[in-house]
Amino acid sequence: MAPPRTNNRPVTRRKKPSNLLLLLKEKYVNWNFIKYLAFEPAALPIVSVLIVLAEAAINVLVIQRVPYTEIDWKAYMQECEGFLNGTTNYSLLRGDTGPLVYPAAFVYIYSGLYYLTGQGTNVRLAQYIFACIYLLQMCLVLRLYTKSRKVPPYVLVLSAFTSYRIHSIYVLRLFNDPVAILLLYAALNLFLDQRWTLGSICYSLAVGVKMNILLFAPALLLFYLANLGVLRTLVQLTICAVIQLLIGAPFLRTHPMEYLRGSFDLGRIFEHKWTVNYRFLSKEFFEQREFHLVLLALHLLLLLCFAKPTWTFFRSYLRLREVQQQIVPQILHKNREQQNQAKIQAKKSKQLVEQQQEEEDEQLSAEQKSFLKAFERSLQQSTGQKSSEPHLNQKQEQYDIYFEPCTQLALLPFFLCNFIGVACARSLHYQFYIWYFHSLPYLVWSTPYSLGVRYLILGIIEYCWNTYPSTMESSIALHLCHLVLIVGVARHVYRILRLNAAVKQQQRQEQPILQNGQPKTSKKSQ
Repeated sequence: MAPPRTNNRPVTRRKKPSNLLLLLKEKYVNWNFIKYLAFEPAALPIVSVLIVLAEAAINVLVIQRVPYTEIDWKAYMQECEGFLNGTTNYSLLRGDTGPLVYPAAFVYIYSGLYYLTGQGTNVRLAQYIFACIYLLQMCLVLRLYTKSRKVPPYVLVLSAFTSYRIHSIYVLRLFNDPVAILLLYAALNLFLDQRWTLGSICYSLAVGVKMNILLFAPALLLFYLANLGVLRTLVQLTICAVIQLLIGAPFLRTHPMEYLRGSFDLGRIFEHKWTVNYRFLSKEFFEQREFHLVLLALHLLLLLCFAKPTWTFFRSYLRLREVQQQIVPQILHKNREQQNQAKIQAKKSKQLVEQQQEEEDEQLSAEQKSFLKAFERSLQQSTGQKSSEPHLNQKQEQYDIYFEPCTQLALLPFFLCNFIGVACARSLHYQFYIWYFHSLPYLVWSTPYSLGVRYLILGIIEYCWNTYPSTMESSIALHLCHLVLIVGVARHVYRILRLNAAVKQQQRQEQPILQNGQPKTSKKSQ
């Protein structure tokens, strides 16, 4: 019987690729890295760049291939033309679609577009301007999602690339809603960066473009109070009010009542033919004042129901930011100490190696030194590696704590407050989808529902907004999705409140209470 074969070949280590392209391919072109990009929220900084680049190409493709649809652009230009001709009476500023119903910041911004586009005739240039607005807003939105690390990247990719309605609102319709939402997301980023005055200016300008931005106002008021206190909150509210007075000054000085009635008309009646959410109602019932009052009462009731969670979230956000301000300097100091110690240790090691080398050199003859150098060079040529010198500059592990997920405690109340306003709106037109589109993934991922239910909610909402004209079924389905989403977020936030209360109660029970100089043991310990 023949002896079994043995593999006498020496085991060789796998050499690292020397080519930079091969090294990058080995590190990044593999299934693990793809899964990291798709599912790990920490990968959003990389994915965000890819999303913005892809969106730039998609917007150019839509502008070049899809015909532009005229709805409000000419009317906007006509309204601004009246102002540029010297008319400051809001009741006289009109377009083909009716009177001007937006505040003064809208007039200034679209007057600038009026000049840039040759009195509104160069629509293609206006489309590219709105494509830039779209990309800038995407950067601001993705920055918030990157900070919070709440939603997997693939959800944002699917949400951004599959919504035809959103791209249409920006580059095929040129509505003013994207301008207002752009300023709103700029304000949110500034607030989270604690740049309060700039944030208040951007927020007030957003309100000056379109009044729907006031849907965020209840959450913003509590956010001011939680972070700034009463006095500084009054300062920020004063800044918001002053901005409104400044931009409205030309109209307030001449025809104040016409301006206030025209730009901030809370009793405005919407046309039933354009409604997305109340197609199942008759026109008569849809226009009844009692119906509007019921919706307003429901809106206020829901805001009250979420007032306590909102305040708790904002206070917790503030405490975490205070902890961050205390700990981060300590971490930086500790890392600097560690780096200094590493440098000192490296210097000592280098001196020790040089000393040993000198001692060895004294013991070797010139012929032996020459042989060793030649042998070392031959090893380097055969292995493709450099000489094995001691690693004196190894990167030391540093201390670090990523505090930005606490952004979740601030974003959820803002998005929820706006969502409640949208759900209780008297009417939703197709361009209003942009009011809450970018916050929907965040809200859906703030529910306890399964992945299948989350996808279903987002898919049905997208279907409802892409059904034109709206139907009874699409309107009812939209309301059901809104209801399911509000219930899911409510379950999530109130579960957090219960856990928070349980932790506080446990801490009180475990902490000894001094009474008459003696610690009082809890019943649980007894």
